[in-house]
Amino acid sequence: MTSDRALRVLVADDDDGVTSVVARTLKREGYEVRTASDGDGAVHAMREWAPDAIVLDVLMPGKDGLAVCRQVRSERPDIGILMLTAKDGAGDQIVGLDAGADDYLVKPFSLQVLAAHLRAVLRRREPSPEILRVADLELDVSSRTATRGTRSIALTTTEFKMLLHLARDAGAVIPKAELTRRVWGYDFEGNDNVCEVYVGYLRQKLEAGGEPRLIHTLRGAGYTLRDAL
Repeated sequence: MTSDRALRVLVADDDDGVTSVVARTLKREGYEVRTASDGDGAVHAMREWAPDAIVLDVLMPGKDGLAVCRQVRSERPDIGILMLTAKDGAGDQIVGLDAGADDYLVKPFSLQVLAAHLRAVLRRREPSPEILRVADLELDVSSRTATRGTRSIALTTTEFKMLLHLARDAGAVIPKAELTRRVWGYDFEGNDNVCEVYVGYLRQKLEAGGEPRLIHTLRGAGYTLRDAL
């Protein structure tokens, strides 16, 4: 996460006392900080502000922290998530980690310990070069570029995101509903056919040079990215 700007941390908790003291501590650590008091506010800030990490309370009004965590993982898998909770049972920690949290901290906690956990989460989220190849298709995740053979392919953000999900599960069949959820999130309320439309866009671009089809439809099952069926 090397950048000229300060790292951004979103603190989401319905306890104003917690958000205030955590925000002050993290600002002293050099982070740029925003706060949210409920789950919907956290999701909005995630989309609008693009934080590098989220300090996320489990129990919040409306959308709880677990639901927020799952949504963040669906839309922005690169964001680090440190989950806060008053529950210290092993089962509660497992639920939080399975929802997609990188780390788990039980209230009450030391602010110094929280800062150390956050540093560890951010270190684990450092981007590493990732090149995905399927047949003659190559995706460079860090630069968000795609090529097929020697031909560069210009993709929109949504098209790249969809192709990335297909490439990471190359050879597997992804149901349309699951692919829609991964690309647009849990609360997507658009037309059910939008996934088909974007698959069509990708096919046009991937096959613009007369290359064989890579995105295949398995009727009643979903989509798969592979060289040949």
